[in-house]
Amino acid sequence: MDRRIVVVDDERIILELTSMILRSKGYQVFTAENAGDGMALIEKERPAVVLLDYMMPSMDGLTALRKIRGAYPDTYVMMFTGKGSEEIAVELMKAGASDYILKPFNNQDLVDRLENVLRIRTIELHNRELREERERLLYEIEQWNLELERRVEEKSRELEKAHAEIVQGEKLAALGHLSAGMAHEIRNPLNTISLFMQLLMNGMEAGSELFTYADKALKEVGRIDDLLIRLLAASKRPQYELHMVSVAAIIERTLDAFSEQIKAYGVTLHKEFVSEPAPILADATELEQVFNNVIANALYEMQQGGTLGLRLSHDAEAIHVAVSDTGRGIARENVNQIFDPFYTTKAKGTGFGLSVVLRIVKTYGGRISVDSAPGQGTVFHIQLPLE
Repeated sequence: MDRRIVVVDDERIILELTSMILRSKGYQVFTAENAGDGMALIEKERPAVVLLDYMMPSMDGLTALRKIRGAYPDTYVMMFTGKGSEEIAVELMKAGASDYILKPFNNQDLVDRLENVLRIRTIELHNRELREERERLLYEIEQWNLELERRVEEKSRELEKAHAEIVQGEKLAALGHLSAGMAHEIRNPLNTISLFMQLLMNGMEAGSELFTYADKALKEVGRIDDLLIRLLAASKRPQYELHMVSVAAIIERTLDAFSEQIKAYGVTLHKEFVSEPAPILADATELEQVFNNVIANALYEMQQGGTLGLRLSHDAEAIHVAVSDTGRGIARENVNQIFDPFYTTKAKGTGFGLSVVLRIVKTYGGRISVDSAPGQGTVFHIQLPLE
């Protein structure tokens, strides 16, 4: 228990008597003859209790009491007063006094009241510490809950993303089986139709109406065959040649191929090569397909102008490429469909471009994801492992 006591009274005899009584009981006593000196002493010693006279010159005891309770909440105050009216007692207690004692006072009464104030102070300070500890623990629990919610949300996003990648992989596998069967079953009759149409055309007069019809039919056969080739390319890796290639050089080459289109659309190119990764073992044509398709989609969305962003960086494990546009964006319900074969929002699109991109990126053990919202543009994130 803190046993430091400050006594403030303009009567020296009260100071001497109080000091003698309290020191005999083991208290450490400091005295001041006016409120100004008393405030300085309280600031220095930070006592447990102040015994303060109600009537003093320059600064009265009530004013000093209010200042002490405002500036030093851990210091309790007992008032000395020679006026024993209820009004004064009520005023003192409202101002923050813990107790008051009338002059002249009984020695034992002074000690008993002081010890009672000290006991109350000890209990109240302990209760305050408990409340502060409770508030601290509640705050920590709240922070833990927020962190837990954040981690759950993060893990949910990761699981959702992983699930989407699994579904995409299953779709590619299913597409591979389907396209292989279709290519075999459809190409045989297509070849027969093409052969007979060519034979028919050999017996027709070039430029005649029937010749024109036959020629159109033959072109449609070619269009179907082209669709089959695209379908196979989306699910099955064609012939390829692996060499050490620079992703930065492939991006530069692809951008150069789009330079006139970028200029014609009034698109601003923002290219940022944060770091240039080492070459990787890959087929250059396949990687060009990836960036060609993604950049073509971005420019399609900005035919009236916009900003095409391309950011290249890498870390110890992978190459990171972000291709962004300021186009219309993609509706949330459509984001998970954009890599599906036949899905397209273009008037003349076949819906195979991003399917091919997904197949190529997966072939290299990479990942591709998209961030988009209507009216906020689209960002494709491509990640290719360095090894």
